[in-house]
Amino acid sequence: MNLTTVSTKLQKCSRFLSVNKRSIARFSSKSEEPIVPRNPLQDVYSASQQKANGVVYDKKPFKLRLEAGRNYSWCLCGQSKNQPLCDGTHKNVFLKVTLKPIRFVVPETKEYWLCNCKQTSNRPFCDGTHKKPEVQELKR
Repeated sequence: MNLTTVSTKLQKCSRFLSVNKRSIARFSSKSEEPIVPRNPLQDVYSASQQKANGVVYDKKPFKLRLEAGRNYSWCLCGQSKNQPLCDGTHKNVFLKVTLKPIRFVVPETKEYWLCNCKQTSNRPFCDGTHKKPEVQELKR
């Protein structure tokens, strides 16, 4: 094998490697992570500004198909029997619940992950807070 042939083969190999590096980087980049939606009504209703979090209902989110333009009420107190949505349990005077539900709408009809640990900082949508050790140690 002469020097020209070796040089040509090396060039082909380096081109192949650089093309494959780009395609691997494209599929493994952080941009492929799902986008966490925002609640467009958070500035409209004061319940979104509540400082406290409710009791942990479950330590994993709930996937639910929601319709665009429809109003929903997400249970923040953690007492609802219709989780993750509110059923009005917080109105029971004997439970002495001070937390109000979070009202929200979604921009498009699709499946959304709603928080069930009630510790999310992006109410009502799951932001992965349930994975933290301090949340996993909380009792239901």
